[in-house]
Amino acid sequence: MNFNLKPIHADAIPEALEKAERYRLLNEPAQAESICLDVLSVDPHHQQALIIMLLAITDQFGEGASARRAKDILPRLEREYDRAYYAGIISERLGHAEVRAGRHGSSYSAYELLNDAMKHYEEAERVRPPNNDDSILRWNTCARFLTRHSDLKPRPQETHQEVLGE
Repeated sequence: MNFNLKPIHADAIPEALEKAERYRLLNEPAQAESICLDVLSVDPHHQQALIIMLLAITDQFGEGASARRAKDILPRLEREYDRAYYAGIISERLGHAEVRAGRHGSSYSAYELLNDAMKHYEEAERVRPPNNDDSILRWNTCARFLTRHSDLKPRPQETHQEVLGE
């Protein structure tokens, strides 16, 4: 069944985004994402709405949310810093979702994802705004997590030996 969604007023955007943040804090990321979609239907380039929606999607990793949906938002972010920083957030949260899943091989995937996050944070650090150390704080968090979880390791390199026929 399809419904015609009701548009919100442009003047209501600031209050709507406050509600979206509140729903994220209440661990209701689907509600936050829905609000952001309403804001973006009025202002498709609204940076705060894009960021809150990306974060709301990552809040749902491990519960069926697609990493692709979060990654699709990255090119819509205007600042190079935001694209790098939030790419790091996506990888970091995917890594933590892998750890929680505990599937066979997830320790390797989690390690790779957290390392990928650290690379994005280093990129963000290079272009960060003055007095903004968020990327450093996130990099340190990943480093400490990997140090505490020694079971997270790089994937072993497979060795292939050719069998030579006579």
